Amino acid sequence: MSNISIDFRKSKITGKEIMVYSDEIKKIHMMMNKKANDKKEFLGWLNWPSKYGKREFEKIKKCAKRIQDNSDVLVVIGIGGSYLGARAVIESLTNSFYNLQDKTERKFPQILYVGNNLSSTYINDMIELIQDKNISVNVISKSGTTTEPAIAFRIFRNLLEDKYGIKEAQKRIYVTTDQNKGALKQLADEEGYETFVIPDNIGGRYSVLTPVGLLPIAVAGINIDKLMSGAQFAEEKYNDSELKYNDCYKYAVARNVLYKNNKNIEILACYNPKLHYMIEWWKQLFGESEGKEHKGIFPAGVEFTTDLHSLGQYIQEGQRILFETVLYVAKESSDITINYEEDNLDGLNYLADKTLNYVNKKAMQGTVAAHVAGEVPNIFIKMDKLDEETIGHLIYFFEKACAVSGLLLGVNPFNQPGVEKYKTNMFKLLDKPGYQDKK
Repeated sequence: MSNISIDFRKSKITGKEIMVYSDEIKKIHMMMNKKANDKKEFLGWLNWPSKYGKREFEKIKKCAKRIQDNSDVLVVIGIGGSYLGARAVIESLTNSFYNLQDKTERKFPQILYVGNNLSSTYINDMIELIQDKNISVNVISKSGTTTEPAIAFRIFRNLLEDKYGIKEAQKRIYVTTDQNKGALKQLADEEGYETFVIPDNIGGRYSVLTPVGLLPIAVAGINIDKLMSGAQFAEEKYNDSELKYNDCYKYAVARNVLYKNNKNIEILACYNPKLHYMIEWWKQLFGESEGKEHKGIFPAGVEFTTDLHSLGQYIQEGQRILFETVLYVAKESSDITINYEEDNLDGLNYLADKTLNYVNKKAMQGTVAAHVAGEVPNIFIKMDKLDEETIGHLIYFFEKACAVSGLLLGVNPFNQPGVEKYKTNMFKLLDKPGYQDKK
C-alpha cells in the first residue's frame, strides 16, 4: 500500500506551536464532514474516493480502451484544473519521454494538451504534428464557454470533421462537462457525443480523481483502480480530528504558523523531473484556493538540482520570506552506477561505483542543510515510491491540506473571484456583447 510520511524537524516549528491549533482543527474537521454531502457546498471531493460512481468509472475504462484501439493521439482540451491534474499523474507515472517513444514501446496513445493558452503558434505546431495520425479528443469544461478551451474545441472539432466526416468525428469526441446544463452539454446532446459528468460539488482544481482526470489517465495505460485505492487509503487515514495523529492537518497548520512568522512564499521542491506537473497542479490548487482578500502564501515550485543553478542563490541569500516543502521519492524505479576512468579528466573517480540516486540524495541533503542554515525552514514529504497508489494518496493529501489551510487562513478555499477580472477586461477589449459597459 502507498506510504507517505511528513517530517517537520527542519521547519523550525515546535510540536507545541502546531498543537495550539488543536481545537480549531477539530471544529474545521466537524464542519467539513457535516457539509460533505451538501450539494451546495464544494466538498464533494472529501468522500469521493470511497463514494465515486462505479458505473461511470467502468464507462471511463471502456472508453479509454476504445481510444487506445483506434487512436494514435488523444488531444485533451482544458485549462487549469481541467487538465493539470491529469497531466501531473500521467507524467509522474509514465516514461519521462512518453510522448516521444515509438508507439510499440509506448503501447498507448500520445497524450497532448491544448486549450490551456491562446497561442496560434502552439496550436498550429500541434496540428502539424498530428495531422497524419488517428485522433480522438476529450474536451473538459463545466460551461463550455471558457475562452481558451472553447476556441481550441472549435478548431479541433472542425479538424476532426474535415478528417473523418461528421459521423465518425462524433465517435471520436468525448465530453466531460456539467450533468444538466451549459453550452457544452447542449452541444454534446445535440451531436450525440460520449459524455462524462463533472460533479456539481467538486471544483476544477479538486477534480483530478473524477472523470475530469481519469479518462486521459486511463488512456495513458495507468491503473485507475489503484489510483483510487491510494486516494481511499488517504481518505481513511486523514479522517481523524485529532491533530496529533493527522499529518495532513499538521501540514496545513505548519503552513499557517510559518505564514504568521512572515514566511509568505512556499516553494515546493522535488529532485525528480517526473514531478514537474505535480508541482504545477499544486501551484494552482493552493494559489486559487488561498490567494484572496490580500491574504495567502504564494505557491512557487523548483526542480533540483536544476534550479539550484538559477534560483538557488536567491533561496540561499535573498529575502527571508520563504520556506520549502521538499517532495522526495525514497525509491526510484531505476538507477545508474558511475564507472571508473583511468584518465579521470573530469575528476569524478571519487564517485566511481556509486549510483546516481545516491549522488542525488546527497545533493538533496546538502541543499537542505544549506537552506536551513540560511534561515529557510524545510518540510519533508517522503513518498516510498512513484506508483498509482502513492500518487492517489498524495493528491488527496494535498487537496485536504489545502482546504483546511484556507479555512485556517479565514478565506473560502473553493471559489476564485479574482480570476474573473482578467476575463471581464479581455471580453471588453474584444467587444464581446454585454461587456462594453462593464468596469
